[in-house]
Amino acid sequence: MDIEALDIAGAFVVTPRQFPDDRGVFMEGFRGDKLAERIGHRLDVVQTNVSVSCKGAVRGVHYADVPPSQAKYVTAVSGSFVDYVVDIRVGSPTFGQWRSVELDTDTRRAVYLSEGLGHCLVSREDDSTAIYLCSAAYNPEREHGINPLDPDLALSFPDGIEPVLSPKDTAAPSLADAGGQGLLPSYDDCVRYVESLA
Repeated sequence: MDIEALDIAGAFVVTPRQFPDDRGVFMEGFRGDKLAERIGHRLDVVQTNVSVSCKGAVRGVHYADVPPSQAKYVTAVSGSFVDYVVDIRVGSPTFGQWRSVELDTDTRRAVYLSEGLGHCLVSREDDSTAIYLCSAAYNPEREHGINPLDPDLALSFPDGIEPVLSPKDTAAPSLADAGGQGLLPSYDDCVRYVESLA
């Protein structure tokens, strides 16, 4: 299993080693000990989520208040997605930047993003299914969103994708408006919280 850091602090791409034979394929989909070596603490999985999406479905950009926020480990179990990690932590060296990772059933990659980072998932085909391992239970009073179509954020969607958003994500503020309303996490608070988990 290869765990590679993205250039946004707290985000990693996990690529499992696959073992094909006449029966199919076997692999380790998650290794808490290996991930802990890279992030400095164990991911305490409190909740798992499953999403099944039509082509073009956009889920995010979502994040939660720190602490405890919600670290996520996301992978595709069918179909394919583009996963976006968005740095919304005020004071971060990469604030306002994002990175994308292809998640599919060929590479079987996963993305880990730490507490305080924004997350967006875009389905590339009908019936694409993703599973999320989450470090905290969903708490609607602490959940927030950034409009994924914010022109200043400028997420680059795949060719041929017509975005399908929920009413909640359509009504979400831009990154600048969320910052002006004091809704964004502080980079220093996120670092302190993650360090406290070690």
